[in-house]
Amino acid sequence: MRRNICEGAHLRCFAPQCNQMDDDEHVVLLPDELEILRMVDLDDLEQEEAAMAIGVSRKTLWRDLHNARRKVIDALVHEKRIEMEGCPREKCRECPKKGRLICPKDPPAVLAPV
Repeated sequence: MRRNICEGAHLRCFAPQCNQMDDDEHVVLLPDELEILRMVDLDDLEQEEAAMAIGVSRKTLWRDLHNARRKVIDALVHEKRIEMEGCPREKCRECPKKGRLICPKDPPAVLAPV
């Protein structure tokens, strides 16, 4: 069944800035999970209201909300990257962070003269 989610949402990946992560250390957050988190935890909708807006049962919304929260907490506690499923930049191979393992807070490296 198709779920109703906000079409204007920008899907982005997030990662700890100062952690040299292994590519396997990530969680994948689905667009509908992000929408549920936004509606319930950010917009303070009741679960019943959010379930009706998305087009699922309250029980399904609760399960998806629990799974989404668990993923986000896992990423925060264990310093994992959060990847957004369906990110259009990833599909087009335009992800600006892909393969970048440097800390943006570090000063740029200076090459020694040869």
